[in-house]
This record gives sequence, C-alpha cells and structure tokens, in this order.
Amino acid sequence: MAQVLVVDDSSTVRNEVGDFLKQNGLDVAFAVDGRDGLDQLKADPSIKLILCDVNMPNMDGLTMAEKVRGEQNNQAVNIIMLTTENSPVMKERGKAAGIKGWIVKPFNGPAVIGSVKKLLGM
Repeated sequence: MAQVLVVDDSSTVRNEVGDFLKQNGLDVAFAVDGRDGLDQLKADPSIKLILCDVNMPNMDGLTMAEKVRGEQNNQAVNIIMLTTENSPVMKERGKAAGIKGWIVKPFNGPAVIGSVKKLLGM
C-alpha cells in the first residue's frame, strides 16, 4: 500500500524521487508510463498523490491525469507534474485536468517535500 505513486519513464528519475520520498517517511509505488500509472492507481486505493512526468511512451502524463479524473472518476487523488515541460499551453491543459502543481525538473526534494506532505494531509 503506497501513499505516493511516482510515474516516469526514466528509471533514474523514479529512483531519485522515490528514494527521497522514502527517506522522508513516505510509502512509494512506481510506474513506467501513464498506462502503468492508471493500472497501479486502480490496484492500490491507498495512493493519495501522483508525481508524474509529462512526456512518456504509451501514455503521456497529461492524458493519464485526464483519465484519472474522467474514466476513473477519481477526484480525490492529488496530481503533481514533474517534467522538463514549461509550456503555458501544457500547464493550462494540466490545470483543466485538476493538476495541483507543476514542478520543472530537475527534482529538488527539499523544496517540494512540504507541499507533498501538505497534499497528503501530514
């Protein structure tokens, strides 16, 4: 049972983000793309927060977020995009999909852990 789902096609990023979150007392699950992320979310209802890349094979992060809100009708899980993308158009699409935050890589754990814990109700 995980509190946070890290979705990124880069194993390096998944490991870096996951290790930092675990060191800060969080339970973490991993997915390699948006399709895998949807499957993980369906399988583990304890997930409360998704940290997700935008550009991934099979299904991108914004499409995954839209499906979480639409097809899965899951309004409870918080979603933060963790990406190299900084396009206003993409950010607008994310906002429309209910994205709670947009973090531009590289990941800076100490700068975001407070927001992560706040979204988890900690």
